[in-house]
Amino acid sequence: MHDQLTQNDIQKMKEEIEYRKLVVRKEAIEAVKEARAHGDLSENFEYHAAKKDKNKNESRIRYLERMVKTAHIVSDTSGEDEVGINNTVALYMEDDDVTETYKLVTTVRGNSIQGRISIDSPLGKAILGKRVNERVYVQVNESFGYYVVIQSIENTDDGEDQIRKF
Repeated sequence: MHDQLTQNDIQKMKEEIEYRKLVVRKEAIEAVKEARAHGDLSENFEYHAAKKDKNKNESRIRYLERMVKTAHIVSDTSGEDEVGINNTVALYMEDDDVTETYKLVTTVRGNSIQGRISIDSPLGKAILGKRVNERVYVQVNESFGYYVVIQSIENTDDGEDQIRKF
């Protein structure tokens, strides 16, 4: 598993790891201790819920550490007139005769419902590095593709995108 991440993504992951180790882990251990003190563990729902939360936190820490360790760092800088990571792009979809707006992000920040498309998606791969007014063919699979025209590019790195949680 080698995800393409920006240095900013790596920094956010490291901050979350630290927070989970120093704050969440201590709270989870205390919750388990408190629930254990209530008696019979076989029928103690609080104990099982606390253990589940503790294990979920530890899994998240391991996941983030693996992501940081195996990541390929990509640059989030691009020319002013070309599509790059953290740019919001207005695309004219020729087949549908509509204009749609997307933000191009790294894989872990992708969320199509929120209009953030990954640089690893067919659309992301097609438009990365292209310029305004360029007509681009998006190859979805061997037998299907479509054309888009890049209408505008705006740098919108607000730093607020969250790393997707699994």
